[in-house]
Amino acid sequence: MQNPGTATPDTTDRFPARERFTDGAQYIAGRFTRGTSGRTHTVIDPATGEEVYTYELACAADVDAAVAAARAAFPGWSGATPGERSDALHRLAAVLADRAEDFARAESLQCGKPLKLTREFDVPGTIDNTAFFAGAARHLQGQAAGEYSGDHTSYVRREPIGVVGSIAPWNYPLQMAAWKILPAIAAGNTIVLKPAELTPLTSLLLAQAVTDAGIPDGVVNIVTGTGKEAGEHLVGHPDVAMTSFTGSTAVGRRVAEIATATVKRLHLELGGKAPFVVFDDADLEAAVHGAVAGALINTGQDCTAATRAYVQRPLYEAFVEATAALMAGVRVGDPFAAGTDIGPLVSHVQRDRVAAFVERARAYARVVTGGEAPQEGLKGGAYYRPTLIADAAQDSEVVQSEIFGPVLVVLPFDTDDEGIRLANDTPYGLAASAWTRDVFRANRATREIKAGCVWINDHIPIISEMPHGGYKSSGFGKDMSAYSFDEYTQIKHVMFDNTAVARKAWHRTIFGDC
Repeated sequence: MQNPGTATPDTTDRFPARERFTDGAQYIAGRFTRGTSGRTHTVIDPATGEEVYTYELACAADVDAAVAAARAAFPGWSGATPGERSDALHRLAAVLADRAEDFARAESLQCGKPLKLTREFDVPGTIDNTAFFAGAARHLQGQAAGEYSGDHTSYVRREPIGVVGSIAPWNYPLQMAAWKILPAIAAGNTIVLKPAELTPLTSLLLAQAVTDAGIPDGVVNIVTGTGKEAGEHLVGHPDVAMTSFTGSTAVGRRVAEIATATVKRLHLELGGKAPFVVFDDADLEAAVHGAVAGALINTGQDCTAATRAYVQRPLYEAFVEATAALMAGVRVGDPFAAGTDIGPLVSHVQRDRVAAFVERARAYARVVTGGEAPQEGLKGGAYYRPTLIADAAQDSEVVQSEIFGPVLVVLPFDTDDEGIRLANDTPYGLAASAWTRDVFRANRATREIKAGCVWINDHIPIISEMPHGGYKSSGFGKDMSAYSFDEYTQIKHVMFDNTAVARKAWHRTIFGDC
């Protein structure tokens, strides 16, 4: 492990946009306000443990105000033409591009992400997603037009649902906020978003950018409060027509329970435990690099991260050895330092949770590398070394449970049938990858692995044009792509009578001559 203290820190102000939050951390009807719960929360820099920003939490009354603002804005926004909504989103993309550095720094500061990751991935991905939905807004259309019953013409209208209540997680606060806001408003809905209490800053910057792009006040609103108080009230609110939630499967079940009471549309993107299947004909070097990058992206705090590597027996020992060596060279350090590869976890609570998984695993598996917090020059931060665990049983905790940290577990398999069976042997089905030079093996893996995304000879890349969403306990519904419009619109059948006959034959069939 290289000493991260040798990297040169970025001495520029880590939070240049702080002056935008002096009026509070709720964004309702186009302006910042303070939460009225009477309680506060402090955003902590996970790299140093220092306080960044203290704000007043939202309560149910604040949620009510945000929902009312969204409801009031809905008629005008839903009545805008596709071209008008598209133009507004193009303006938003331009505003985001102008403020890209502010977004990158705020995201790194609140999450502990390396600045190079937020500059090259999180922020550009959000701008690209905005540009995609700006174009896609013009292509919302119904289908199945035609004269299906002889004297009637039918067509399908695709219409917005109404007020959307969304809850975003802390691991990708900016991108997850965008994934929820953009398709919702492109389709003509209005939205109230609750970001995670730990990481509200970039969601608030995004809402401000929406207003500055000329999108009407109330179309996008942010309430920053606890899940128990603000989140549950938002999900259960009678004026919220749809709930979109990204987070753990356990919390997703609670969201579904509340949403069911008001029979609202529900979109869930939940946990993951992505398998990484390496067949014996794979390019070993490529697979090793793919495993390390796929496992350690965002310090492993990614629902699609590679967490379970299944390696066919002839390559198993070489894969373990090479992966451990590559992991040992990953630079853990200050997110604002130029040489940092991965930063801290989002909090000390999360770091301690990950460490506990690894400590329990020592009783039944082999910790090949990592398994501890780094000691050199990183005091005060929620850091943890990249960790490789080998020889765990398939039914063990580290194989079956979502750790959400920089931990990769490696297990051997013998036959292709066994490799695919093991890949499917968890409750999750969000993402997976298979590594092989054989097109027939690749086709089989994409067909038989039960996951919303299956990569071949890669792991992690996503693009705005393609959908993201899970199978099984990883939830249902899609983010990104035109498929996401299926979540944020409702379909109406319209039928026209093409004849001038007052009494139809089917009328007489039902009512006779009356």
